[in-house]
Amino acid sequence: MSRLTDTSTPPSSIPPSSIPLSHDVWGPTDGTPVVQLHGLTSSRARDVALGLDLTAGQDGLRVLRYDARGHGRSPGPAHPAAYRWPSLARDLERIVDDYSPDAPVHAVGQSMGAATILTSAAAGATYASMTLCIPPTAWELRGNRAGIYERSARFVEEHGLAAYADTTRAEPAPPARDPDVPFTLPDVPEALLPTVFRGAAGNDLPSRSRIAALGERRVPTLILAWTGDPAHPVAVAEELHALLPGSRLMTADSPYQVARWPDVIGGFIRTAAKFTPRT
Repeated sequence: MSRLTDTSTPPSSIPPSSIPLSHDVWGPTDGTPVVQLHGLTSSRARDVALGLDLTAGQDGLRVLRYDARGHGRSPGPAHPAAYRWPSLARDLERIVDDYSPDAPVHAVGQSMGAATILTSAAAGATYASMTLCIPPTAWELRGNRAGIYERSARFVEEHGLAAYADTTRAEPAPPARDPDVPFTLPDVPEALLPTVFRGAAGNDLPSRSRIAALGERRVPTLILAWTGDPAHPVAVAEELHALLPGSRLMTADSPYQVARWPDVIGGFIRTAAKFTPRT
């Protein structure tokens, strides 16, 4: 089922005073509540272009997608700390509280979105299930991410967003990425992009011990990884799988496998929802 078929409801309207972030809600009003998060420098629209709309075409789900602060159509402050994962996690928790105060929400996110979900859950937030797609670098595997983001910030300041995006054209793509995916610019305003990068430079996942403690809660968790991507190493996905007992790990090495992710995620959520009490 396409998001835009007649069986989907139009975007809902949540009071902007409660959620000052651009968002939409699709799916039947009595569907299983889901919140979907995108990655760094992406947005709802860019994820669609990149083939990473992770709940596309899934019957029975009521999905809220939103642009993180400073991304897409959402405003954001010029303060790096605003783009640290704990800040983004608080946004997620506020959105979930307003969107579905009476029923647990299934959280789906890729890269920065996956990190936001984990940061939130490790701090005590409760989700009916978690889908962590291409988790980013973490712990000692984070390596020189801070240096990379700082160099990117300076490059954008000196040469502009379009020139920065051009430098990424030659970067090798993971073998699971569809070669026909169009080239897209970061969906962050040029004046704000250096700040977003500097905020990202200070990020890391919660400690292994905190994630292991989260694992004791046995939240149904699906982890999706792909090979050949140093920014999203399989080793981090494997370690999260080990730290979260009962989690399921799938690793893709072809575009065909990635194209199946929405169906895999939809099936996972529908199964988890059968065991989730609703009030």
